Amino acid sequence: MSEQSKWVQMTQANPQHSHWYVERFRTMAESGADVVGEARLIDAMVPRGARVLDAGCGPGRHGGYLAGLGHTVVGVDVDPVLIAAAQEDFPDATWVVEDLAELDLPARGIAEPFDAILCAGNVMTFLATSTRREVLRRMARHLAHDGRAVIGFGAGRGYDFDDFLGDAVAAGLVADHLLSTWDLRPAAEDSDFLVAVLRRA
Repeated sequence: MSEQSKWVQMTQANPQHSHWYVERFRTMAESGADVVGEARLIDAMVPRGARVLDAGCGPGRHGGYLAGLGHTVVGVDVDPVLIAAAQEDFPDATWVVEDLAELDLPARGIAEPFDAILCAGNVMTFLATSTRREVLRRMARHLAHDGRAVIGFGAGRGYDFDDFLGDAVAAGLVADHLLSTWDLRPAAEDSDFLVAVLRRA
């Protein structure tokens, strides 16, 4: 078993946190807030009917949006409360409860690789430190040969951008593009957010 993620530790300390998180994004979506900007970037990168893995999918807003556009989506999250909400709100996608550090979708009968992997919402910073490189290695293993993994997270959350990029290389991924936002602004030395577009080495 992998070391528990920070998210699991947080939800064990506060069992209502996941329910609050679900309702927060439902309320934001109902109010008209843009909660799928990250998914729109993925949609622009892939052909119609692409296979997309939403890694750390939470309650499914990104994967659900992409499934609604006709993509084949698999969402994975360690939190069963979030997966249950995704299944309820977005039944057109496939939702799986699994720790990303143990991700093995072929073992679950989902053998075909993915054209894109989306990892948004600061997921990388909620991982147990000891599992970060393994998570990236498993993402690489699930990518199609010409697929791309798009991973975004903020600075000041305990995972230095240079350390992340070093872990990505060690996991068999190389960066095609480094951005500072999901709307394609380039990364700079003082960027407080990173969106990395990675491919298999």
